[in-house]
Amino acid sequence: MAEHWRLTFPEEHVTDPVIYHLVKDYDVVPNIRRAAIENHFGWLVLEVSGDPARVDAAKDYLISQGITIDSAEGDIVEG
Repeated sequence: MAEHWRLTFPEEHVTDPVIYHLVKDYDVVPNIRRAAIENHFGWLVLEVSGDPARVDAAKDYLISQGITIDSAEGDIVEG
């Protein structure tokens, strides 16, 4: 089952390749559903699936980078 997250990036991590790390380091499958990334601010609605332990580890990684994670269940466009 997939989880739906709304990520909010602090300015110092807007250009970091965090989605790459989710795939490469944590073996989760991200699906970007919505996003707005600018030089000083960014947010991303992300659907994440994979082994539950790896999804939890990926979440811990994002939090360690100062990225805020909120539930995005209401922000997902079906299809």
